[in-house]
Amino acid sequence: MENTHYRSVMVRAAVVRAFGAPLQIEEITVDSPGPGEVLIDLRACAICHSDIMYADGAWGGELPAVFGHEAAGVIAEVGAGVNHVSVGDHVAVSLIRSCGGCHYCQRDLHVACCGTFAVDSRQPLHGSGGEPLGHGLATGAFAERAIVHGSQVVGIPDALPWPVAALLGCGVITGVGAVLNTAKVEPGSHVVVVGCGGVGINAVQGAALAGAASVIAIDLDPTKRAEIGQFGATASLDPLAEDTTERVIELTGGRGADYVFVTVGSASAIESSFDLLAPGGAAVIVGMTANGVTVDLDSTTLASRNQRVLGSKMGSGRVAVDIPKLVDLYHDGHLLLDELVSRTYGLDDINHAIDDARSGSARRNVIVFGPSDSRSEAN
Repeated sequence: MENTHYRSVMVRAAVVRAFGAPLQIEEITVDSPGPGEVLIDLRACAICHSDIMYADGAWGGELPAVFGHEAAGVIAEVGAGVNHVSVGDHVAVSLIRSCGGCHYCQRDLHVACCGTFAVDSRQPLHGSGGEPLGHGLATGAFAERAIVHGSQVVGIPDALPWPVAALLGCGVITGVGAVLNTAKVEPGSHVVVVGCGGVGINAVQGAALAGAASVIAIDLDPTKRAEIGQFGATASLDPLAEDTTERVIELTGGRGADYVFVTVGSASAIESSFDLLAPGGAAVIVGMTANGVTVDLDSTTLASRNQRVLGSKMGSGRVAVDIPKLVDLYHDGHLLLDELVSRTYGLDDINHAIDDARSGSARRNVIVFGPSDSRSEAN
């Protein structure tokens, strides 16, 4: 691999050079794709809270780096062995990747793939001075172009709006997938969703798609509570103004929730979710806390009430299978996507987009890129 010469293309990108500091707009170089990889001319990349947590240093890592992982664009180049997409295809991009042959991929648990990827053994991104840049979440989509493994992209209809297409790769597949893939919610179930951000809204939509008898949303933000009904919530609760445990029990006929989806990275939210559960119910942990944060669980109650704890990474998603299904649901009017986009920004305004997302008021802010017609090749 070290003897392979990769052509590079120069693009603009938002680079994290210090944890917690504003991202810097710089010119960087991105390698051409190797075998099994694709180069994407990006058109949109959403701001996910995971990107913010990485940029803030909550999960460690090495800098400088380019983050961004919830994206969409046009295939600019394909490496050897890539047959499912071609140059010019419109694609959704996700951080989920699959080697196709490991123990987990063979069992369709692509989010746990333990295969090796050639792009990880080299550094495909470099700063203007030639220094290596971290390839954030193996995607690096806060840039005009991104190089990823072929399994991270799937073709989408050309007419699909770019900001909407970008959301499919993380927020939508994570929220809907947590309900349909991880928990496999049954029709008639009582569901609670804690947090009505970009992932929580889609967990609400997933519960409605699953035929839940009730979908109870809990959030601190009054605007989010007021708007969550259009996505399928049957009730919304303010945890500061009412006893949510009492209200959930009341709204579920005295039983409690069969499923509680915690979509925020809060230890207290995870711990209190068990108070909402019915016997035999499952708490599904979707939101991730910072490294080192632990939660306390009452194991006696958990065992005696026959309750379960499920972790859900990226909605147990499979890019090639789940994203086309989500597109079909959108086109059939069963899944709202346009309504998830709070605002679009240019790359130069990415720090404003992040600050707005950090405030908790946005559903999803999306960075949009124009057609690429002025890039220079660097060999």
